[in-house]
Amino acid sequence: MAKSQKRSPAAIAQELAGSLDLSDSSFVSAEAAGPYVNLRLDRNRLINRVLSEEPVFEQRSGTVVVDYSAPNIAKPIGIGHLRSTVIGGALVRIFRRLGMTVVGVNYLGDWGTQFGKLIVAWRKWGSEEELAAAPIKHLHALYVRFHKEAEDDETLEQQGRDAFKQLEDGNADCRTLWERFRAASLVEFEKTYRQLGVSFDVVTGEAAYQDKAQEAIAACAGIASESDGALVVELDGMPPLLLRKSDGATLYATRDLAAALDRIATYHPDSLLYVVGQEQQLHFAQLFTVLGKLGFDGVGEHVSFGLYRFADGKMSTRKGKSVLMEDVLDKAVALVREVIEQKNPSLADKETVAQQVGVGAVIFADLSTDRARDVVFDWDKVLDFSGESGPYVQYTHARIRSVLRKAGSDGAVGDASLGEEEFRLARLLAAFPSRVTEAADARKPHIICRYLLDLCQQYNQFYQNVRIIGSEQEQPRLALCAKTADVLAQGLSLLGIAAPEEM
Repeated sequence: MAKSQKRSPAAIAQELAGSLDLSDSSFVSAEAAGPYVNLRLDRNRLINRVLSEEPVFEQRSGTVVVDYSAPNIAKPIGIGHLRSTVIGGALVRIFRRLGMTVVGVNYLGDWGTQFGKLIVAWRKWGSEEELAAAPIKHLHALYVRFHKEAEDDETLEQQGRDAFKQLEDGNADCRTLWERFRAASLVEFEKTYRQLGVSFDVVTGEAAYQDKAQEAIAACAGIASESDGALVVELDGMPPLLLRKSDGATLYATRDLAAALDRIATYHPDSLLYVVGQEQQLHFAQLFTVLGKLGFDGVGEHVSFGLYRFADGKMSTRKGKSVLMEDVLDKAVALVREVIEQKNPSLADKETVAQQVGVGAVIFADLSTDRARDVVFDWDKVLDFSGESGPYVQYTHARIRSVLRKAGSDGAVGDASLGEEEFRLARLLAAFPSRVTEAADARKPHIICRYLLDLCQQYNQFYQNVRIIGSEQEQPRLALCAKTADVLAQGLSLLGIAAPEEM
């Protein structure tokens, strides 16, 4: 400012301090101190503002398309897909809280050579009874068996490629089988999504863009060239993007480009976010560079994340060693049931609470890890009611609701003249909207998790050090309790986690 205005910093500070209107703020004075402006905070005014006003979130315009979850058809959803599902779901809710128009897309892996393999496996070993009883479990078993048998039968891989070629060419029998496998998978997927509390605005897949792939190729006419019979887009500093193989077949990248162009034409988004593992960095770098060459520079963004790590390293579906999301969620709920029976067997609606806490524990364990890092899954930490976990946040919320019920209070606000503990809690409550904005800008829900943990710790310190019920300041302190519970519930909701009233 000093350079642009050609004035001394001290003069600018003096003018700024004199021009600030602090009447509708928590500050009581602004004083120039050399090149700086010192603002003096009125603690009681801050506390009263926090208690009397709802959090005010920045409101943004614009449209964002978020591509997340994206499991593969005919395979159970592995724990590795949890990251994309819950990170993407949280970002959708966060963006909407800031007033943006959001389109959540589940882009299924429903096309490719693996479906030719599955068709071959079904014809050889499929069972109608097993498919009816447990569709994905049976299809998964067939896929695993195909690869096991292929170790000794070299012809199977070619049979799989031939079957997929027939599917691409519109063979009626192959198409019918593929549609059956896809429909059965979607029914099973929806059960898991309901348990996670996740929904999508659009559910589509690669197959929907098989026909549009030629349109994407046509759009690249001015930037594509032939190389050894294949059609590619040459890119600086990275391998070329392969649009069409020498035999005329399109690829995943072609369909991804077609999907991106379709979303741009349909939604006119400011951003296309892809919540996909970091191992796909090159693919998205290529895709976004091609989009830039087509006039859509900067619209695509890869929201990458690390992996789940277990003792045996990365998970494999082919050999049947994948850790399934359904199994992890069911185990978490079962463990919470045991805790409830031990600590609060008379709790009302125990099954609902077990679901809320068990599933919430798994979601929070994922989201509380910076998405750039790998997640090391540890059951003891995930379900620790006193540590940095989802159950700890939920328990703090339930404890506050218990205090309010005991006092017979609705959290009504009265003028407050309170001390240091109240001020620290109020100051942290006031920071909630800025933490949500920070999480949106960084595409990192763990910022909200960290905030909620800090808020719980601050509240529990307040609870231990300050008498609430029966004190001279009972009403404003109860109002502070109610506001804390409200913010915890709002924060958990943004993460896709329930806030039980009792635990």
